[in-house]
Order: sequence, then structure tokens, then C-alpha cells
Amino acid sequence: MELSLTQSTLVFGLILLAAGGSLLLKYKPVSAMARNFPRSGQAGKVLMILAMAWTGWKVWNLGAMDYGDYKQYILIGFGVLGLLSFKYASDFLSVRASTILYLFFADIMVDSAWMRYDEPLRLLMVAPVYLGIALALYLAYAPYRVRDFFTWAFAMESRAKGLSLVLTLYGAVLCGIAFSF
Repeated sequence: MELSLTQSTLVFGLILLAAGGSLLLKYKPVSAMARNFPRSGQAGKVLMILAMAWTGWKVWNLGAMDYGDYKQYILIGFGVLGLLSFKYASDFLSVRASTILYLFFADIMVDSAWMRYDEPLRLLMVAPVYLGIALALYLAYAPYRVRDFFTWAFAMESRAKGLSLVLTLYGAVLCGIAFSF
């Protein structure tokens, strides 16, 4: 899937608006859902199935330059790893699957800004995506840190609402920039 820089900036802005705005508008149900997310078995299974499907699609579409001649073996290997993760890495599976899905999402976002040096506002979209990539790699290694972060963030309602306000405002800025390209 290929998006233009305008489309990817708008999509990322809308996602941030939805994430931050949902917590601002409905604090109690969203905060309860966020606190339960890291260890949610149902969310882990659904997200991991999505991650496995997206991985399979990416592997199936590999070209010859990207080890496409071996895509059947790569597909089998990733499939076995995905299935084994349900049994041997079920704790915090939702966090691990989310990191996989975010990395695929970030690939689409970063690709849209590739070689767009004439548009300096692209950095407002790309910089947080790269920070998210670093965070996703860390959280794939230490998924329990999401639980620790949510415990810290939701210890005080003002702290959680402040963080969600930052997400909402940044999402609104990105949406505004998307229409200025």
C-alpha cells in the first residue's frame, strides 16, 4: 500500500486525534481498557493473528532482491514462530503483536516521506514515527514496561489527561499540516 505524504500525515494525525481524544472524552472506560490491554488474552490473539497475516502478505510479496526466491521457507518459518508465540510467549502477547503492527505501519508512513526533501514539514510526521520505531523495538524486548507506563500514567487522572491532550493537539497539528501541502 502506498500513500502520499499528505495522506500519511493525515492518517497519522487522525490516529493521534482518536487515541488522545478518546481518553479525554471517555476517561474511565478507556483508561480501564488501556490498563487491561498489556495482558489481555483476547487482544493478544486478535492482534497476533493480524500481525501474522500482515507478515505473511509482506513475505509473499517479496521480490527476488529481497530473498523472494526463498519466500516459501521464510513464510513457513514466520508462521511457525507466530504459532509458537501463542504458547510460549502468551504473556504480554498483545504488546508484542502491537509492536509488530506498528513497525509495519511505520514502514508505510516513512515510505511516504522518502526523498521529499523539498517539504520540511514532513519532519513533523516522520520524527514521532521514528521515535515510535525505537519505542516499539524496546517494548518488543520488554513488553512489561507498557504495564508499568500505564500504571504510572493512570495513577493520577490529570497526568493521563495531560498526555492525551498532547496526543490530541499533535494530531490536530498534523491534520492541519496535511491540508497545507
